[in-house]
Amino acid sequence: MGLGWAVTLASSFCVLYTCVNLVEHAGANRHVRSTKLETTDFHVKRTVVSRYARTTVISTVFNQLPQATEATFEVDLPPTAFISNFTITSDGKDYVSQVKQKQVAKKIYDDAKKKGQTAGLVATRKEFSDKFSIAVSVPPGKHLSFKLSFEQLLARTLGRYELVLGLRPGRPVQNLTVDVSIIERTGISFVRVLPLRTGSNALGETTPPPSTLLERTGPTRAQVFYSPTIQQQNSLRGLNADFVIEYDVILTNLIGDVQVYDGYFVHYFAPRELPVVPKEVIFVIDVSGSMSGPKLAQTKEAMDTILTDLRSHDHFNILTFHSKVDVWQNHTVPATEDNIKRARAFVREMKVKGSTNINDALVKAGRLLQRSSQSDTRLVPMVIFLTDGSANEGVTNKDQMRKNAKKALGSTALFGLAFGDRADYDLLRQLSMENRGVARRVYTDSKAILQLKGFYDEVASPLLSDVQLSYSDDQAYDVTRSLFPNYFQGSELVVAGRVHPGVNDLGVTLNAFDTKKHLTVENSIPISDVGKPGDLDPGESSQLDQEEISGFVQRLWAYFTIKELLLTAENTSNASTRALLEQNATSLSLKYNFVTPVTSLVVVKPDVEEDTEALPPADSPPPESKSSQSKSSSHSSRRAHSSRSFSSSAYGDPHFLVHLPQLEANLCFTIDGHANDVLRLVEDTEKGITVDGHLMWAPSDVDHEDLERTYLDQIVVSRSGPKAVVVTVTLNSVNISSHGRPDRTLRTDVMGSIRVQDFRVELDEHLRCWVDLGQGVSFLLLFHHYKHPNYMQLDHLGFYIAMGDGLSVRTEGLLGQFLHADIMIEETEKTGHLRRAKARGHSAPLAFGTLQRGEAQVPVTLKRKMIKDTVRKPHAGLCWEVSQANVDKILAKPYQAYVQ
Repeated sequence: MGLGWAVTLASSFCVLYTCVNLVEHAGANRHVRSTKLETTDFHVKRTVVSRYARTTVISTVFNQLPQATEATFEVDLPPTAFISNFTITSDGKDYVSQVKQKQVAKKIYDDAKKKGQTAGLVATRKEFSDKFSIAVSVPPGKHLSFKLSFEQLLARTLGRYELVLGLRPGRPVQNLTVDVSIIERTGISFVRVLPLRTGSNALGETTPPPSTLLERTGPTRAQVFYSPTIQQQNSLRGLNADFVIEYDVILTNLIGDVQVYDGYFVHYFAPRELPVVPKEVIFVIDVSGSMSGPKLAQTKEAMDTILTDLRSHDHFNILTFHSKVDVWQNHTVPATEDNIKRARAFVREMKVKGSTNINDALVKAGRLLQRSSQSDTRLVPMVIFLTDGSANEGVTNKDQMRKNAKKALGSTALFGLAFGDRADYDLLRQLSMENRGVARRVYTDSKAILQLKGFYDEVASPLLSDVQLSYSDDQAYDVTRSLFPNYFQGSELVVAGRVHPGVNDLGVTLNAFDTKKHLTVENSIPISDVGKPGDLDPGESSQLDQEEISGFVQRLWAYFTIKELLLTAENTSNASTRALLEQNATSLSLKYNFVTPVTSLVVVKPDVEEDTEALPPADSPPPESKSSQSKSSSHSSRRAHSSRSFSSSAYGDPHFLVHLPQLEANLCFTIDGHANDVLRLVEDTEKGITVDGHLMWAPSDVDHEDLERTYLDQIVVSRSGPKAVVVTVTLNSVNISSHGRPDRTLRTDVMGSIRVQDFRVELDEHLRCWVDLGQGVSFLLLFHHYKHPNYMQLDHLGFYIAMGDGLSVRTEGLLGQFLHADIMIEETEKTGHLRRAKARGHSAPLAFGTLQRGEAQVPVTLKRKMIKDTVRKPHAGLCWEVSQANVDKILAKPYQAYVQ
């Protein structure tokens, strides 16, 4: 039976996701589920590597009824997260979503609906800010699994990072687990699990929930596992809470922690032990009619506590607004005991009236700060602005309001609080971003007082202002935002960027102001030493850390860059500039498989499976091996003197396939490549021909984060001498550079060709790239694209020697060395009985043998595999496989010798 989604569900099968800034999740999150479905499994796995968190949520439901029943899958999303994968599994089949440009995804979705296919769409909607929700019909008597992956950077506030995992399966689940791994290179100072966070947490409660296991496996690692029993879930009346972990890192260097991996860097700046800079703050409070009732009462209670927490060296004032603006004092005053007492009395007497005049309130606050008395001690000016509505009095044009606020506030930081659902959050966000601050939502529930006080605490203690983190232009590029108006106690500033090839040291400069003086710190970070095993505790698995971390910096850079491109696009008035920024954000979103405001995620259930070349039965020989079968008697010996092809496998690290025509056999082996390695594939010094391949990082399998994966994303073919030429092939273009001629470029999505003397580059009607160097040397490059890529699959290149007769006997390289190598394979044992026992598995051994190259002898195994060795589709073929443990023995040199 197929997936069994009801065709009529096409229109209702939709997913809602929005990226907005929140203080915390709304308290009214609930699941809407059929009461006739059983949730059999609910698993949450989160891996945090240097603050960058990857989370996967898997939920499985079972329909025990005789008719199809709808299931709703909901996940609380962190407000700053990007979805990176969504998969539905039914009857052992995975239906993987695709990330597409927003309009393209919508067209795929609409076309599928018109054809009567079941389809789903993940798009962004502001009214659903922190929910992933999908409804699917589950066939009778069937299990159906949902799998959602998302990524985010953890923010440090009040001296800690907080991991919040929403656990709301709707009812007790037999198999419910939470598995969290934390890896921090500089060390973890503390980690703790808080009580389950619900709407009725007891004050002062500090005990982790039962069935929680917290392990510190070393100074840089922590593991948390939670698996409540059915009885424990029943005692909570069904699990409906947030599982919360708090931790902080050890950071002793004033300049912070700089990590460089695979050509990308991330800089975490969070200095400790700095003196607090006095602030000059004006509290601007909306007292219009809509603030009546609980909102004004909660604001008064929060302000009473905030005023009490002011430091004696701070200056402050209070301003209320409705149709007009009222001020408590004509200028800011010191936070003396008497002034605080009088201010608290003023707050208690606040009453609602009139409309909402946001413009005049902002302008008045700015002017008050400009007229305020100056002190010998430097004060950090800021406005904390709270409103629950939209401007409906005075100036209401948003563009004009922004101009007026910018002029009045000058260098003052504006922090906007949008109280309730009717507040104009978009306007507050723009105003805050343009005036050195941030905006937050405040929800009108029982936690509103804590939200208001919590936000104030975040900005109450400025340590530095006008913080500039600089990196030398000849060392770093594509650097994200590096100028920050303020650095507050307990927070963290993060910058990411790229490092030019060949740079050995990354110079970092800090410029900022503290209480009275300008602060400048310079440091040079040796790139060769960053992230090496020596940075880790000797008792830990340093190799695992290196592999897990090696890809996160690149994704973190993309994560930051996309957000900044979209933010800049939102705030620009130039249409062409906005289009270019959104185009760049779209390209990065597609490359890294992120669902963002410019991309959507779409999944379509096909009516029939896509056409693929079927594998031959396990007990019938593949076509290309018929002649070889007659020669492969037991203990037979065969020799080979030719090599034909190399390919980058879709399954991870480079997979090598060497065709041995005299043996009519294939030799397969895999090398553990590392992201950013440039491999010398072919080198013929006599002919002056070289081929280099660049490896890009690919996401690890969710359950195998310790295994690094790579793909080829660039091939460079070069020929030296009087007819020198360099061909650089990427997924998007083919660039040809030849002596004495201007560079020329071919697009990879259209046919084209360039010929120079005996040299030719052609993209044929199938968009295959042929590089013909003449004199019997020709290479083929294929662009491997996935129709329905999952989270781990990235488009990549494949390289093939189409003709190698013209390469000399001196040819070397990871692939080229086999061209004239003397290789013998001796088959020692047939295992036909294993084939029948392995149920047609491709990896079942068909025979064992011994490969001899020179003095080296290694065991090999004959297996049936999917082979990509020509212009044909991947097809079934036989291959003598060399285990990874023995690959070095058949290479002429160690792997590192081929890394350029």
